[in-house]
Amino acid sequence: MARLTTTILIATALLATAACSKKRPEVLPPAPGVDQGPPPVQGDNVQPGSRADFERSVTSNTVNFALDRYDIDARAREILDSQAAWLAKWPNVPVSLEGHADERGTREYNLALGDRRANAAKNYLAGRGVNPARISTISYGKERPIALGSDEASWAQNRRAVTIVLN
Repeated sequence: MARLTTTILIATALLATAACSKKRPEVLPPAPGVDQGPPPVQGDNVQPGSRADFERSVTSNTVNFALDRYDIDARAREILDSQAAWLAKWPNVPVSLEGHADERGTREYNLALGDRRANAAKNYLAGRGVNPARISTISYGKERPIALGSDEASWAQNRRAVTIVLN
């Protein structure tokens, strides 16, 4: 009888543990350090209004931020102004602003900071006449670093907002 009770307890514990397991997300982020970069371009066959056209036409698709900051500085204004000019030329092209943080801090803090960075860039573009309805935002926090080091140079690269053309 004791053996049957033990077997039932073990089976119940295994079942409870399996029920609490975390489900894998449908889409996994790219491996850390994998450069997403612009899509390959053959010759000069870049489609006007495409992601490749955006990336070759603007100063940069990335705005960097200081530690624990999300304010738009002079360099960020220059970059976002070039993006706003391109977006004004292509008023029906939707974009996404991705907010990122470096590896320091909690997951929750970095997700919130990434959200503030993406929204700061969105608000700046909206202030320059870009319809905010065509700009979506997402925060990846510290989950998608572009630099893998644990030093100031790497952290500075990871504190960013990236504009992605969605077509």
